[in-house]
Amino acid sequence: MDLKKYIREVQDFPVPGVLFRDISPLLAEPTAFHFAIEQLGEKFNLSGVEAFVGVESRGFIFASALAIKFNRGFIPLRKAGKLPPPVVGKSYKLEYGEAKLEMNRGQGGVVILDDVLATGGTLNAAIDLCCQAGFDVVDVGVLINLKFLNSMTFKDREVKSLITY
Repeated sequence: MDLKKYIREVQDFPVPGVLFRDISPLLAEPTAFHFAIEQLGEKFNLSGVEAFVGVESRGFIFASALAIKFNRGFIPLRKAGKLPPPVVGKSYKLEYGEAKLEMNRGQGGVVILDDVLATGGTLNAAIDLCCQAGFDVVDVGVLINLKFLNSMTFKDREVKSLITY
């Protein structure tokens, strides 16, 4: 199945000059969404993985679906101020601004998931934050990798993705 046909391109969003890849049409089409979850799940070796970490907000969708599919936990990695204390936080730069992510402390192996890998700022912050909070990051995955904007690797290999631009 060609998942790219379910990705809508929106010019100049959220700021002028940015081409936004909207995954909403993929999520709204049950067959495409199911296919994406199945294919994403096949990308990971889950031995030693206790939970999927979803990066707010669209990473929640993929991480929670995979957590249910594989009977693992789901850990939300939230924007600052959204989780009750105590939390661990990490500030980072975005393509068009700055942000901070927070999570509760824990332990065990995790796979981090987000919707899009652009420049790598969010995913690198997520990896650092998970380690700082006590987790062992086993793998990282995204639905879409915008390879023309990054050369990010995790453990000396490409970040796992289903769609590449």
